[in-house]
Amino acid sequence: MPLVIHPHFHRRYTGITRHVETVVRELARGMETRVIGPHLEPTLPRIRWGELWGRLRREPMVWHAHRNNEMLLGLMLRLLGRRVKLVFTRHASQKASAYTRGLARNADAVVALTSEGVEAIALPATIVPHGIDLGRFRPPADRDEAWRKLGVGGRYGVGVVGRIRPAKGQGDFVEAIRPLLSLHPEWTAALVGLAKGKDAQWMASLCEGLGNRLVLPGEQQVVHPWYQGLSILVHPSYTEGYSMVHIEAMASGCCVVSSRLKYLDTLIEHGRTGFFFEPGDVKGMRELLDMLMREPQRAQAVGRNAAEHAQSKCGVEHEAHALQNLYDALLAG
Repeated sequence: MPLVIHPHFHRRYTGITRHVETVVRELARGMETRVIGPHLEPTLPRIRWGELWGRLRREPMVWHAHRNNEMLLGLMLRLLGRRVKLVFTRHASQKASAYTRGLARNADAVVALTSEGVEAIALPATIVPHGIDLGRFRPPADRDEAWRKLGVGGRYGVGVVGRIRPAKGQGDFVEAIRPLLSLHPEWTAALVGLAKGKDAQWMASLCEGLGNRLVLPGEQQVVHPWYQGLSILVHPSYTEGYSMVHIEAMASGCCVVSSRLKYLDTLIEHGRTGFFFEPGDVKGMRELLDMLMREPQRAQAVGRNAAEHAQSKCGVEHEAHALQNLYDALLAG
């Protein structure tokens, strides 16, 4: 059975980090799959550099890179071990740079998350959407109690999860929610994520005057308690390659209110499993939030529909099966 390695050389814990942790754990159920690199859960199956060097020339190996630096190292490994197959996943949906495309051309297989991602990389690619750990991301037994345990006040929560910066749309969210918080005193807003440098200063200025009605808990490595506590998850990003936030929130029973990104039409049914507004449309976002904050039972019903859909369609086992088929085809070729 071939060895499959998913490297991770990024210094921060990101959505890609969480994806690697999830898919490696699932792949390891059916084939020898290891990680290498820092900032990953210690319980994951790992390979040390010494073992990697020793096995490189003796047996076939798949090196599945998720970032340019990982792909570059994979090219070096292939020079040393001729039986190394390189797989490169491009997670972004923006047009790829010439450097990224140059690296990707040398891969034995390119993976994209959506058809939009294939257009962005402009190379032949296999579409394999991300899946999630449905044992971790699931509705709570009692959402009111789950929110209370977070200790931020209010009966209901509405918020954004993800890196805080202008392109992610948190400024639009704050502008939309500001006048609603005084109208709906049972609700507390939250921005869950990392803000660095100028982004932190920018967000602090936006939140002035809201006091404890809008909380900033910072980056959360263990994020599922927030999905289980929030009643409404807002995703106001202007562009996105494939955000894990949507499916994690849906599987956890959140009512998702999202900017309309191309790939989401296959995931969210407007009015039944979530709601859409056009990117940058603060007024449209505010109207949806006002309606749901006035009718929390509707948010709960949509969240239940979302959880049912995600639990049946978005499990990581679907992704792992597609990747295993890809690896087998490469090694058989």
